[in-house]
Amino acid sequence: MSIGNGRVSIGIVNPKTPSNIGAILRAAGCFEVSEIFYTGERYARAAKFQTDTKAIASQLPLKAVDCLTDHQPPQSKIVCVELVEGAISLPEFKHPGDAFYLFGPEDGSLSQALIDRADAVVYIPTIGCLNLAATINVVLYDRLAKTG
Repeated sequence: MSIGNGRVSIGIVNPKTPSNIGAILRAAGCFEVSEIFYTGERYARAAKFQTDTKAIASQLPLKAVDCLTDHQPPQSKIVCVELVEGAISLPEFKHPGDAFYLFGPEDGSLSQALIDRADAVVYIPTIGCLNLAATINVVLYDRLAKTG
C-alpha cells in the first residue's frame, strides 16, 4: 500500500509525550512517511518511555532539529495543520505530491512564522481537538484516501 507517488515528511513542534511519538511512528510506518523532524527538548527527556511497538524508529529517521523549515525536503510543499482563520477544511483539501506536514505541540499551536511559510494551512473539522497522534493519523489517512 502506498500513500501516493510523492514524498511525505512530518515536522512536529516540541512534542510532549512519548506515547504520542510512538503512535506517530507507527502511523508513519503504515503510511510510508519518509522522515520525521521535531523541535524542542521535551521528547528527548521523555524518550526512555517510548511506545514505538513496531520499532519504526529503527527504520525511519526521527531527527531533532532547531528549525523545521531548514529541513524542508526539496520540491515539497509545506502544509501546516492548524485551526486558524483562512485554513482549508481537510475534506476540501487537495494534498500536494511532495508534502512536508507541520504540526504543533499537544498543548499549543504553530507559530505565525511557520504558518507564514506554508503553501497551505488545513484544519480538521471536529468538535473539540484531537491529540497530536490522532491528528497525524487523520491527515495521512485523508491523503491515502484521496490518492485512490
